[in-house]
Amino acid sequence: MDKLSIFKDEINYVKDSKLKEDFKTLINLLPDYFFEVPASSTGKYHPEFAAGSGGLVRHTKVAVRFAYELLNNNTVGIKFSSHDKDLIIMALTLHDGLKHGISHEKYVRFDHPLVVSKYIMENKDKLSMDVDDIRKVCSMIETHMGEWTYDNYNKKEVLPKPRTAEQRFVHMCDYLASRKFVDVKFEGNSIVG
Repeated sequence: MDKLSIFKDEINYVKDSKLKEDFKTLINLLPDYFFEVPASSTGKYHPEFAAGSGGLVRHTKVAVRFAYELLNNNTVGIKFSSHDKDLIIMALTLHDGLKHGISHEKYVRFDHPLVVSKYIMENKDKLSMDVDDIRKVCSMIETHMGEWTYDNYNKKEVLPKPRTAEQRFVHMCDYLASRKFVDVKFEGNSIVG
């Protein structure tokens, strides 16, 4: 499977050449199942385009596309530096990368944002990014669930809430991509339009 070709558009959204190389490394570290599973096993929390085989990839692409469009809008994107925009694109592309854990567990892991963050940190030696940038990407991933931080199954608060502008922005794009009324058309792995 050529994981980089699936995310070629998203890779090209990143302007910094060193970050782009690290981004490619991280995409190649994603497990194969990520490219095959639906965004939601029940379909309850995602729109129709995110159902079925490859649905999680399509959900991810829509979240990233929301970010790309908003970050290139001068009214919205002006508050973020070019560097931070690159980190936001990276975080959104990777945010659900281990949604079913490292080894494709049967069910979605509620703590998947923490699992992805830990996985990136465990692989930091493969990256040229400085540790502050790695932590920033990880913090955006860890908080992408927004207000949904409480694990009802284990009856405890598990995830941190977004606090920074970048964390809130990542949550917003993920949230918008999960709304049932959103209807995005795809041709293969590319968004139409």
